[in-house]
Parts: sequence; structure tokens; C-alpha cells
Amino acid sequence: MRRETVLVPGARSVEATLDVPDGTATACVIACPPHPQYGGHRGDSRLVAVSDYLLERDVACLRFDYGEWDGGRGEREDARNALRWAAERYDRVALFGFSFGASVAALAAADVDVPVAALALLAPTADVEAGLDVVTAVRAVDAPVAVIYGERDDTADWRPVVDAVEARGGRVRSLPADHFFVGQREKVADAVGSFRLEHLVA
Repeated sequence: MRRETVLVPGARSVEATLDVPDGTATACVIACPPHPQYGGHRGDSRLVAVSDYLLERDVACLRFDYGEWDGGRGEREDARNALRWAAERYDRVALFGFSFGASVAALAAADVDVPVAALALLAPTADVEAGLDVVTAVRAVDAPVAVIYGERDDTADWRPVVDAVEARGGRVRSLPADHFFVGQREKVADAVGSFRLEHLVA
């Protein structure tokens, strides 16, 4: 396994870490970090846990940092550009995000010009900025969707997103955790990673 620094092409300055397995990877997951104004970054432990799970199963993972804060709109474009970059190099690409990153992932997957194999949302929030409707985005995603949330999460407004995923027949899983899934790294990795593998590995 190796980790490479990648500059994601686009109008914004976006740096990423590409985690590459020892075997041949034909699929890549784009991992969107939590809110950058609250310390969110590509080294977030939940993103790394999911990436490690995928690497063991020969799936690459691109964990990126957002460009300069732009209220969600620029961050959505960062995720789209990361998808485009990965789609040029891998047969199948998927999206995953935690908290604010989950909302960004949904917004990007709903409106991007490359095929998205799957979308997994960990502790998403329905509230980003005016004009960025995460629930509507979830309904518009043309791919399988899963959402994982903490039963004791009183930080994010996750219920509308969970309801939207349930209404479209997506996968919903709850964990006995708060918003940050303290001490549940392996459960998070399994819940997100196993869903991804179903749609990424032939």
C-alpha cells in the first residue's frame, strides 16, 4: 500500500491523498471530509478507517481537502472535480463523506458529468447553505445510496436525509453512537466499506 499526494485539477486549490492498494485497483472511492471551519480535513480518522478497509480489498481511496471556504458551493465543485479526476483513471468511482462531507458528497453525486457507482453518507446534515438542498440531492442521485447515523447524534440534522434515503429504498443503518462515532472506527469502516464493495468490485 502507498499514499500519494495529488493536486485535483480545477479552478480551486485542492490537495488530496490517494491511497493505493498493493494489488491492482480498478475502483476508487472519493472521501469528503467534515466541515473545514471546524477542523475537518482529509486525515479525519473516520475517512482513514474507511480507506484502510477498502485498501485491504484492493480499492483505492482519494481523500481530499477543500479549497478556500465557499459556503458549500465550492466544496461541492471540489468533490465533482475529484470524481472527474478519478473517473479518468479507474473503471468505477464512488463517493463517501462524513458530516458536512456527507452532504457535500450527496450534492456532488446528484449533479456531476461522470457515472457514480454508489454513495455512502455517514452522519449527514440536511442543512448546508441556502439553495443547497441535501434532501433533494439524495432523491436525484442515480446510484445506490446508503446512510449510516448515530442514534445519539444531536449535532447534525440527519433525520430528513435518513427519511429521504429510506423513501428511495436505500440502505439505512444506525449505530449506538453520537455524531463522532467515538470508539466505533471498525464498525464505521465495515458499514461504509462493505456497502461500497457491493457496487465497486466485480
